[in-house]
Amino acid sequence: MTTAKKKENGPTVIKKYANRRLYDTGRSSYVTLDDLSLMVKEGHDFVVYDAKSGDDLTRQVLTQIIVDEEAKGENLLPIPFLRQLIGFYGDSMQSLVPGFLEQSFETFTKNQEKFREQVNKSLGTMMNPAKTMEEITRQNMSILENTMRAWTPFAVGAGVSKEQVEEKIGELKKNIETMQKEMSRLMGHV
Repeated sequence: MTTAKKKENGPTVIKKYANRRLYDTGRSSYVTLDDLSLMVKEGHDFVVYDAKSGDDLTRQVLTQIIVDEEAKGENLLPIPFLRQLIGFYGDSMQSLVPGFLEQSFETFTKNQEKFREQVNKSLGTMMNPAKTMEEITRQNMSILENTMRAWTPFAVGAGVSKEQVEEKIGELKKNIETMQKEMSRLMGHV
């Protein structure tokens, strides 16, 4: 597959047909979910529309890419996190979750870049990458706690008790600890 160019004037339009085929209008060729996954990893922006109705299917297609990756054994999402995420559907906190997750991932991505830089530097000095990961984890936990504290007054005002908010914070902390342990385990293989 020839990779699509990053569009300066907007995202690439992908049309999804009734036969489930995906058509890249920028390259005038059919693509697969694997092709779209590669486009995401390379930083190419795209939107997916139903070819007949014009409905935006981007969210569903991106979700399907995640499901396919998980099915291949590329497990990125811990089961407790998935259960907790499902629990937020229909919950009074549901409207807060997307913004929180987006902010958390932006912070994680920034810290990930710092971590990679440290690992690259440490290869020459044999610095312990696990120690660097612990520091980044502490920073992420601090940011998470501060973010959740900032949201607490809004949630309590929306009919959610402070105990419920604290319980959710505790669940999020447990999930982060699980992810930290998994990352530490994976870093042992670097």
